[in-house]
Amino acid sequence: MFDKLDAAVYRDSGEFYDGSFEVLLSKITDCYRLMKSQEFCLENDECKIRDVLFLQYLNNNKIREKLQIQPFWLSFREVLEDQSVGRTDIRIISPDTFYDTGAYYIMECKRLDNTNTSGTSGLNAKYIKEGICRFTEKYYSSYYRINAMIGFVVEKMDVHANTEKINNLIKQFGKPITTKYITKDNFIQNFEYQYHSTHFDSDRDALKIYHLMFEVSENIGIN
Repeated sequence: MFDKLDAAVYRDSGEFYDGSFEVLLSKITDCYRLMKSQEFCLENDECKIRDVLFLQYLNNNKIREKLQIQPFWLSFREVLEDQSVGRTDIRIISPDTFYDTGAYYIMECKRLDNTNTSGTSGLNAKYIKEGICRFTEKYYSSYYRINAMIGFVVEKMDVHANTEKINNLIKQFGKPITTKYITKDNFIQNFEYQYHSTHFDSDRDALKIYHLMFEVSENIGIN
């Protein structure tokens, strides 16, 4: 399907872009699996964890070729948004971008731990306020109306239970306007912690966010 990408033909096809983005998220999950298998020692720092995943795997030419990322997607980190004031953790362009420079995906990365998980100042709250809301408040753009978040789980926890705590905080905050709370998904084979949610942005346009929870607690060696 990817040898005939054409933004002029497909830009209004939500089903097409959901499917292609899910393939990309599967590849990124494969990068995470490779990182875990090589037992990297990670600092308990969001940007440094992201940089290992990005530099050693997602942007590594050998890995890109092995996972067949190379012909279809190219990623960049810490990129200023073109249409707003945000600085994205990871921006991913595809062949569509050569037709329309606004056609790209955004991935926001956040740490998750066991501290104050139901409170307004813990990392779960930041996952909402400085993650999900950056999409719904249009701090980040959403050309395809779909983007993604990666939660780096830096302490041992019940990930599914913690996801429900994030949902409860969304209800408590009353924002973002949510039409489907974070819900278990199954498009990535043999990967437990995959989810999606749907929301309205500040213009009342529908928006879908995928959530991947990457368990890295055993790799955290420097605090």
